[in-house]
Amino acid sequence: MVSETNPYKVFAGSQGHAIAQRICDYLGCQLGSVKVDRFSDGEFAVAFEESVRGQSVYLVQSTCPTSDNLMELLLMIDAAKRASAYKVIAVVPYFGWARQDRKDKPRVSIGAKLVANMIQTAGADRVITVDLHADQIQGFFDIPVDHLYGANVLAPYVEDLRLKDLIIASPDIGGSKRAANFCKKLHTIYDREVPMVICYKHRPDFNKVSEIRVLGDVKDKDVILVDDMADTSGTLCKAAQVMKENGARSVRAMVTHGIMSGEACQRITNSVLEELFFTDTIPFDQTRCNKVRIVSIAKPIAETIRAIQEHRSVSEQNVG
Repeated sequence: MVSETNPYKVFAGSQGHAIAQRICDYLGCQLGSVKVDRFSDGEFAVAFEESVRGQSVYLVQSTCPTSDNLMELLLMIDAAKRASAYKVIAVVPYFGWARQDRKDKPRVSIGAKLVANMIQTAGADRVITVDLHADQIQGFFDIPVDHLYGANVLAPYVEDLRLKDLIIASPDIGGSKRAANFCKKLHTIYDREVPMVICYKHRPDFNKVSEIRVLGDVKDKDVILVDDMADTSGTLCKAAQVMKENGARSVRAMVTHGIMSGEACQRITNSVLEELFFTDTIPFDQTRCNKVRIVSIAKPIAETIRAIQEHRSVSEQNVG
């Protein structure tokens, strides 16, 4: 039976505290207490410091590097199941390993499928996530997946910019569908067609881009590059440079997940980009880069949790 007095609780892993607190602020509830004990050899254990018996438990943790974050989520799921939680819902704002979604060359793993299996095996009853690298990853799960879209909070930010000659650009052909969907969303806001261009990108190896060409006209346009993540940010910076060389008036970049690894902050700072804005699916210290703006995704996640608890449609309020 679900507890009548307090039917659900929200807890956060080490990488989820900030966004989990924002989620709780929208829900009007207290963030639950979970303790992580670490041993000298790097092993760690988690324990809930309050009862979860008979309750739906929402565990907020992005599985961004390092792999400790994934392991921490798995241990929290297991602990909740063993503590007799009614349902365990993994809230994974950023689903790591998602770029390994297919066997694109011999003798490689499909990491996204492996991580999906691990989350299910640990005991999760449901998953809430944001902007998977590939939509088909939802099919890797045999449990319900609520796939939310960062565009729902990023589009209003773009509207507030009041750009005169806005044009959306995909930094590669693979992201053209995402950029096209964002154009459709902006169409409902601007009540006019928002054009799109595509970049052709040759990538000789992981995190390396050798050549980018623009397919379309960006002269005297205000360009926004749209992608799902900024990792090393090499692609975004090179694409922005190409846009400027092709006559763009201004260039900005919008992504859902700001991974910002390696020299990403330095690259963004030294680039022609006027700003890079992304959601808070991954914790980021804005003092690292003065061109970064962060838009919170906490409200749509909170609304999804509330809809699940009230047995209402999730898709009606989270259409991308």
